[in-house]
Amino acid sequence: MKNKMIGLTPRNFIWSGRHDSLGRRSQLLSKLALENLKKSYPNLFEKLLEVVNLTRALQFKYQYMGCLIMNEDPSYYAPNFVQGSVLRLYKKEVQKLKEDLDCDVLKQTFIDFRETGYAKISLLVLGMTPESLTGASIIQ
Repeated sequence: MKNKMIGLTPRNFIWSGRHDSLGRRSQLLSKLALENLKKSYPNLFEKLLEVVNLTRALQFKYQYMGCLIMNEDPSYYAPNFVQGSVLRLYKKEVQKLKEDLDCDVLKQTFIDFRETGYAKISLLVLGMTPESLTGASIIQ
């Protein structure tokens, strides 16, 4: 039987830190949820990692990737001046991720950690630490 994810969400996690901001707490919980996703659904996580790496390599906005995965309107974040063939290839790779049988688990993780944002979640997927994401950075 496949392992199920532990319900780590900002709403049901008791935080013992005294001076940490809600953003940092959310990023830490996001990292824990992604580690759990990686352990419980390794194939799904590998597909997500491939899409995040492709997004980075093509210099697309992570927000665009997140919108495509979550079936939200991506038009505001859509890349400009990109060949149609490149865009079709990218969307095909995102579609492979969305067709994974366990994709609902990924979507629920994105919903649970919406305040962390698609960009920071993507950077956590790439292995960055929550501490490295704190501060006033604007990443889309």
